[in-house]
Amino acid sequence: MLRNNSISTSEVDLDSVDSSPLQVKISDALSEKDKVKFTIQTTTGMPEFQKSEFSVMRFHEDFIWLHDVIQDNPLYAGFIIPPKPQTPDFLSSQEKLQKLGDADSGVLTKEEYTKVKQELEAEYLAIFKKTVAQHEVFLQRLTSHPVMKNDRNFHVFLEFESELNVRGKNKKEKLVGIFSSFQKTGDGLLLSSTQKDVDDFFEQEKNFILDYNQQLKDSSLKADKATSAQKGLADNYIKLSSAILNIASVESPGLEAFLTKLSDTLEKIRKSESRLAADQDLKLTDCLKYHCLDTAAAKDLLFRRLRCLANYEKANKELDLARTRNKDVAVAENRQSEACSTFEKLSTSAKAELAMQKKGRVEHMRSNMQQLVEFEVKNGKAHSEVLRQAIRDIREM
Repeated sequence: MLRNNSISTSEVDLDSVDSSPLQVKISDALSEKDKVKFTIQTTTGMPEFQKSEFSVMRFHEDFIWLHDVIQDNPLYAGFIIPPKPQTPDFLSSQEKLQKLGDADSGVLTKEEYTKVKQELEAEYLAIFKKTVAQHEVFLQRLTSHPVMKNDRNFHVFLEFESELNVRGKNKKEKLVGIFSSFQKTGDGLLLSSTQKDVDDFFEQEKNFILDYNQQLKDSSLKADKATSAQKGLADNYIKLSSAILNIASVESPGLEAFLTKLSDTLEKIRKSESRLAADQDLKLTDCLKYHCLDTAAAKDLLFRRLRCLANYEKANKELDLARTRNKDVAVAENRQSEACSTFEKLSTSAKAELAMQKKGRVEHMRSNMQQLVEFEVKNGKAHSEVLRQAIRDIREM
């Protein structure tokens, strides 16, 4: 099932063009069983790198490692960390092909088997393209960031020629991560309900992001259902086309030609509907899912800022208590000064990050929706032409 399938950047959706001194793109990708190996090309004028152009091979686990080390770096607490690429999911397509069996199994006719196999291979290729696009967007978000593009681990990821050989998390570490996530969610809810923000801007941003994130979740679920229905429609055309072709084989010669043409027309419509479903999945569903994850990252940033505010107010109380007792005043003043400095720096960077995210979100969504509409119009014209041609051919019979 396309075990050694490769794809070039020209076939992948690229929504942004980076004109910064550090430009990164995934020029090729190779699927090997349940893994995908990406070829990453870098062009740069930054003096930190030894060469101006180079390429390396990386696996999905390498991307997850890079995301985690950046997310855990306290220097980036005031930044929105780009969402990590989703794990490639080729199992569903592979399982469908395995259940399909072979052409001689008797479950499907040879015509149905060929069409279903083509449909599954197209589905596999669509997932493959989507996987490449998600990983490339993650890298481009890092290269376009004024601070994170200078991260040493990022440079190692881009420049180190050998395999990184990063180890994936074991079951214990995954379980710890799940509990940490629950704890962070609980802390966030507690802080949101008990800690009053001193800045109206961030209070408004928090309310907006919480509501917007929920709206994105609901929209992505509904878009996913619509895309699945579109794929189901395309699959049904396979059965309908094959059934009509079977009828044509036992009909009189006069009706056989008509039914054969009708079956051929339905097959063309099936391909058109299948392409449309793939476009909707990439441009609409994936776009909504991505920004759902991105706004969740913004929520994390606001939580970190709120935590700094709580620490600052605690330091103020401890300083007042130290002055009242006339004990350890200098230590308390240093802690209060550090907490104040940390909070102000994080607030400044957070405000810039939120503005940058909003601008990028608007541009990305507008670009995706524009391209989706263009695909819809193109598909509609092709669909109409198929039907017109079918009518012309039938009239000439």
